[in-house]
Amino acid sequence: MSFTKLLSFVLLAVSAGAVPNTGFAKHSTHRKRVIGRGIEVETYHPASSYQTFGTGKDAPSSLIAQTLEETTRAFVASELGIDGADVAFTGGNVQEEISYAYVKQAHDGVDFVNAVANVAYKDNKVVAFGSSFVDASNIAPSTPTVEVDSIVASVEEQLDGKFNGYKSVNYLTQPDGSVALTHAIQIQNEETNAWYEALVDAHSGELLSVIDFVNELTYRVIPITKQAVTEGTELLVDPEDSTASPSGWVTSGATAGNNVVAYKSSQSSTSPTSSTGVFDYAWTASAAPATTNNLHAARVNAFYLINKLHDIYYRYGFTETSYNFQASNFNLGGSQNDRVLMSVQDGSGTNNANFATPPDGQSGTCRMYIWTLTSPNRDGSLENDIPVHEMTHGLTNRLTGGGTGRCLQTTEAGGMGEGWSDALAFWTEQTSTTLRDFTLGSYVVNDAAGIRSYPYSTSATTNPLRYSTIKTLNEVHDIGEVWANILFNVYAALLAEHGFDASAPTNPASTAGNAVWLHLLIDALKLQPCNPTLVSARDAWIQADVNRYSGANRCVLWKAFASRGLGTAAASFNDSAAVPSGC
Repeated sequence: MSFTKLLSFVLLAVSAGAVPNTGFAKHSTHRKRVIGRGIEVETYHPASSYQTFGTGKDAPSSLIAQTLEETTRAFVASELGIDGADVAFTGGNVQEEISYAYVKQAHDGVDFVNAVANVAYKDNKVVAFGSSFVDASNIAPSTPTVEVDSIVASVEEQLDGKFNGYKSVNYLTQPDGSVALTHAIQIQNEETNAWYEALVDAHSGELLSVIDFVNELTYRVIPITKQAVTEGTELLVDPEDSTASPSGWVTSGATAGNNVVAYKSSQSSTSPTSSTGVFDYAWTASAAPATTNNLHAARVNAFYLINKLHDIYYRYGFTETSYNFQASNFNLGGSQNDRVLMSVQDGSGTNNANFATPPDGQSGTCRMYIWTLTSPNRDGSLENDIPVHEMTHGLTNRLTGGGTGRCLQTTEAGGMGEGWSDALAFWTEQTSTTLRDFTLGSYVVNDAAGIRSYPYSTSATTNPLRYSTIKTLNEVHDIGEVWANILFNVYAALLAEHGFDASAPTNPASTAGNAVWLHLLIDALKLQPCNPTLVSARDAWIQADVNRYSGANRCVLWKAFASRGLGTAAASFNDSAAVPSGC
């Protein structure tokens, strides 16, 4: 090293030492975890280099006719200036026009666990290359001197689990640049759901590192508080509620779990799958719904929404004994084996969606269709209010009449079923005490007015629908608009009285207006008769308030109902503005 370079290095080192330590400096290469019996482990992963090449970088012509494995091993060896024997191919795949290949660094036929590379190709050109290969000049001998059987008991004790029989010998790159030979053994604890791979020095027996196979689940979705994909997606980590879904949402590495299976065409087609628990698919507005990533994005979003609603509704009383939808009821009562079957981009229709609710113990089936009113077409699974609307049919049909699925069959009751579904859609998308008018279906029809006659609103000018309007209606969705708008006004009144709590979806103990409203809605569903009328449903709300809140909201509720004609004397679709004495 020249004097100038050495001086610069010393000055940089001194300068670096003079600034406060920032914890994020090691984010890209290290991670601390407390695992097993309270052991703090800091794992290390060599920094990666990464390059992209736009339209592509030509691979040597001699490689083009070779297999993906041969091409990749030769390309990586050439790029990094290493022997081809030190590049081990681990797998690859082709998706549409892109080929993906993955390799590990190796030495004497032993793979590294934390030195890897990946290459992507298009049209026989390299379009991306990433590598964390390391200088292996300071490497341990490749033959173990400590037997694996001699270290199992110690590792089981440290990690609080049992060896499951899976083992291998691998190299591990260390933070100081040395490379250790390790025994890699898997340790599981079924009770805590822990699953580790311990890396133990094969020459000293020291535990060097731990890989945690249990990842936090991550979904790129439209958060339930947003209406449609045009408002943007987010990568949500572990959105499941462990109280409502004790086994989590995903049980098979795919969009399938205890509450719902989301699929295209058939239940056996639940892809996308993810061994890491990361379901991240970018949606492209200019592409057709059926393109691979757009289909995956829709399926993941539908899976997220139905699970999220399961958890919210569970918190508010739609549980195993109240006829909910679950494959396993965990010995808590009710009939099981009835998780929701969610068919995304169902081929049996267009411009619609539906939910079939059989009795408890049989799976509800939701079918989401493509909407063909725009070019490209639009996917109903990417407008949250549509899946929310449909899933709520399962809630109301199961809770009305005791799980038979037969008690919203009259025109009025069926109309109310549509209204509850719209009401829950607007409930999920309200985010503050500032109440926003609500339209449904705006995205799929590309019209801000949506698919209902009027926005849901407290303004009689914006939405003139009243109880008496039903006299002129005979279609369930039209009747549903009347009931939904009445419930919107009830929501507004409770919000004005009690405020808003963003934690309400997971905090049923909240006393805020949005929590009170959802409690009363679900409680009233359980209380009301089979095939209720608007009047009997209103009465169920009033009774639910007595049951849960000792009638504290009696006058608030009556005034809100009466404001849209459903006062004390309402009958036969004749309005009443009357409220009980004392209100």
